[in-house]
Amino acid sequence: MTLVACATSGAGTAGPPPAETAPAVETYQIGVDDIVQVSVWRNPELGITVPVRPDGMISVPLAGDVMAGGRTPPEVARDIETKLSAFVREPQVAVILTELRSHEYLSRVRVTGAVRQPISIPYRQGMTVLDAVLAAGGLTDFASPDRSDLYRRSDNGTRSYPVRLDRILNRGDLTTNYPVAPGDVITIPERAL
Repeated sequence: MTLVACATSGAGTAGPPPAETAPAVETYQIGVDDIVQVSVWRNPELGITVPVRPDGMISVPLAGDVMAGGRTPPEVARDIETKLSAFVREPQVAVILTELRSHEYLSRVRVTGAVRQPISIPYRQGMTVLDAVLAAGGLTDFASPDRSDLYRRSDNGTRSYPVRLDRILNRGDLTTNYPVAPGDVITIPERAL
């Protein structure tokens, strides 16, 4: 609901949504519940593999609690190096993400509105609007399929793209059967009675 309220007004954005590009590895921000491995060169006893706690911290031997949530692995490594420098001469630390658990919900596609089963499904490469709607069990008898929208967040806010599900389902017109991206929301409104 909140995502829809943030959408731009009007009939939507002209043209198809932009293709999703993979974020660079350097910009990945560690999140709560991610598993990180900390290695200290020439000091294997200081290495540890731990989950990021709900407060965003990890506990590292000698360094204590270190903020990891919302930061990149190199930033966390530099912070640990600074804290360890009181105990270890010229520490060289590597922080490696071994399991990406925090972004499980960020990389889902949601289908809401007049579908048989509103659903939040894991994003899969190549997934389209039709795939997501079918995973939701299809449309209800009260759906207004040609007034459907795909909502996508971008750096400029949330944008909407009109989806003509009736044309996709009944005419084979795949013009608006857009590829979906992680975090997309597809809404199918009910028709006015």
